Amino acid sequence: MGQALWRLPPRQQQQLQEELADRLADRGGGRREQGRDGGPQRRSPHQCYGPDIYHLLRTRRGGKEQHGFIDLEMLPPELGITILSYLNATDLCLAGCVWQDLGNDEYLWQGLCKSTWGHCSIYNRRLPGGFSYRRLYLQLDEGSLTFNSNPQEGIGYFMSKGILVDHPTELAKFIFYTRRLNWKMLRIYLDERRDVLDELVTLHNFSNQFLPNALREFFRHIHAPEERGEYLETLITKFSHRFCACNPSLVQELGLSPDAVYVLCYSLILLSIDLTSPHVKNKMSKREFIRNTRRAAHNVSDDFVGHLYDNIYLIGHVAA
Repeated sequence: MGQALWRLPPRQQQQLQEELADRLADRGGGRREQGRDGGPQRRSPHQCYGPDIYHLLRTRRGGKEQHGFIDLEMLPPELGITILSYLNATDLCLAGCVWQDLGNDEYLWQGLCKSTWGHCSIYNRRLPGGFSYRRLYLQLDEGSLTFNSNPQEGIGYFMSKGILVDHPTELAKFIFYTRRLNWKMLRIYLDERRDVLDELVTLHNFSNQFLPNALREFFRHIHAPEERGEYLETLITKFSHRFCACNPSLVQELGLSPDAVYVLCYSLILLSIDLTSPHVKNKMSKREFIRNTRRAAHNVSDDFVGHLYDNIYLIGHVAA
């Protein structure tokens, strides 16, 4: 996050590195290396970082000794931001007690909000005077923890703070671009809000993807239930229609239909369980998989079904 938001332009990075190298060279021997043309030779970025941090700090401080915490302003900007990128919200708050400017830097907190929660309704509204991204981050963190305990209360918290709008599209985008929500609670919420589930499915793009890989991506965002039932059937049905909508040329070439994709998805799930479960001693062979699948999906070629088997055998479960 921090590196992407704060990294300096390459030319400015090079100038800073050359400045540090020149200062170190002057203090080390009072002379600079000569190039072939007799002029000063510029050092490569690797040479600039040869000295340790202690010498870099002494160079920027004018050679004076200083005890206590290191001031990030004394470090090269890209190095300081690299350090900050490893800190979470709690660590940044603690760091802000030492570096006051850091704790009040709104650009930093804005980057943290948008890198952790990629979409919120409040991002697209005119922000009032005195708005604080630091306060927003703490509210988003509190709402996520609440959601992971009780999904309805969590969404209600976001709406009460004006962070989300009660619209299926907005809720689906928030879920799609957020990785802080517990998948078990998310599954409960989507089972209750089928309108949000419909919008969430449409956010997936399965164009030019092999069927097992597309199914894996789908189940990474919308986790499959642990047992077969109506909810799993709903998920596979929605996935089948979306996959066909994203691959019209493939559907026409292979003669696929949403019903055929539905059958293939179930076959892939059963094959995944068969091949990965330690309790199944006699694993299904490729020939058996092709024969069983072709009984339900008549228009699918043996070669295509064989490639499906190879993918599961080599890569693994589609819903893991």
